[in-house]
Amino acid sequence: MPPSAARLRFAAHVRRLRKQARWSQEDLGDHAGIHRTYIGAIERGEANLTLDHMQRLADALNVDVSEFLQPDQT
Repeated sequence: MPPSAARLRFAAHVRRLRKQARWSQEDLGDHAGIHRTYIGAIERGEANLTLDHMQRLADALNVDVSEFLQPDQT
């Protein structure tokens, strides 16, 4: 089954925010306490995250969790 629109939106926001921070996937993983390969799966829309992982990513990227599900601004 293909990833949901919400999962793909989340993935795009994580990737955009990580790149804005000029972090590698490994850097984000280190800041969030999440393995780098799982960060890659998140950014590809493959991972079905828990709320706890969403919060850890939001804290690492210094954003509110709700930002991950906002419509794309581009």
